[in-house]
Order: sequence, then structure tokens, then C-alpha cells
Amino acid sequence: MKQRALTILWPAFLMAGVLEMLVFVVVDPADLHWFGGEALNWSAQAVYTITFLIFWSVISVAGALMALLDTRPEQINADRGRHWPR
Repeated sequence: MKQRALTILWPAFLMAGVLEMLVFVVVDPADLHWFGGEALNWSAQAVYTITFLIFWSVISVAGALMALLDTRPEQINADRGRHWPR
């Protein structure tokens, strides 16, 4: 389980860093506004941190879904043979 989590989280971490660099090459954190409203009065470091965590979580969820869809039915149903039916 630990190995599977690391194979999802580590590439997601690297790609979140790359995506953040690409986004903030064209977007200035000081120019960000709430949805059509007032300016987002956060420090640049706070904006970078929050966006990195959002990117990392979204990419991790995508990787976890891919790993789930890539799992063979025999692996998913392996426990069922020992505990099913009761």
C-alpha cells in the first residue's frame, strides 16, 4: 500500500511543481481577484503554496483514479473468496 501511494504521490508532486511554474510565468499573484470581486490580499508565498497544494491534490486524485482503473478484477476480488459468502 505504501509503495502504491508513493508511486502516485511522487510523480504528482513533481508535476505540480512544473504546472505551478508554467502558471506563474504568465500569472502575477498580485493581480489575482476573487470571482469577479475584490483583490486577493494574500502574500505571494501564500498564493504559491495554496496553488501548489491544489495542483498536487488534483493530480494525485487523477493518478489514484488511474491506478484504480488499472487494477485487475482478480486483485480487487482477492479478499472476496476468503470472506464471501458468509
